[in-house]
Amino acid sequence: MFANRTEAGKRLAEALGGRKLTRPVVLALPRGGVPVAIPVADRLDAPLDLLMVRKIGAPGNPELAAGAVVNGPAHQVDFNPGVLRGLGLTPADFDAAVQEKLAEIAARRKLWLAGRAPVDVAGRSVIVVDDGIATGSTMRAALKGLAGKGAAEVILAIPVAPEDTLADLEALADHVLCLETPEHFYAVGAHYADFGQVADDTVTAQMADRRETGQ
Repeated sequence: MFANRTEAGKRLAEALGGRKLTRPVVLALPRGGVPVAIPVADRLDAPLDLLMVRKIGAPGNPELAAGAVVNGPAHQVDFNPGVLRGLGLTPADFDAAVQEKLAEIAARRKLWLAGRAPVDVAGRSVIVVDDGIATGSTMRAALKGLAGKGAAEVILAIPVAPEDTLADLEALADHVLCLETPEHFYAVGAHYADFGQVADDTVTAQMADRRETGQ
């Protein structure tokens, strides 16, 4: 059980502190991943950026994840083949939804980062941070979105996740660091004493306070 996201981030930072890294950069999945990532970036004296991912809901059932899209000039879309088969749809049927999600990502990045350009990850150790992972669909898209960007290594660093989900993600990262893998996993929030929603203005303020180092 973690007291809150900041405490979880401090524990991750401690676990990462002894690693030999190449000009590290920390990428947080907003909104919940930001307060976790801040202590990590502080400990590593690394810049902090956002890795923006949006879920693509099924037609008529937006809570059912048909896939996810991650930001970037060469954006990455990761679809759930089982859901698509069950719906009798193809990726092309979601073209409009993908463009809508990319527009949402652009608007949120402008809100949270005031138009700041993304940190170039080429040749660097990239640490991807969130407050936890449940099904892994969002994180899968995030990690796939980093492929081909020339990172020296990609480290997935999270406080809590189920073991089977981690096993599915291991092929997408060079290293996986997870502090807790409960045998009975119900939800990420169940492993925090304080798991309140992180507000948009909190993310904006936290990112405005960040100093970019080592770029």
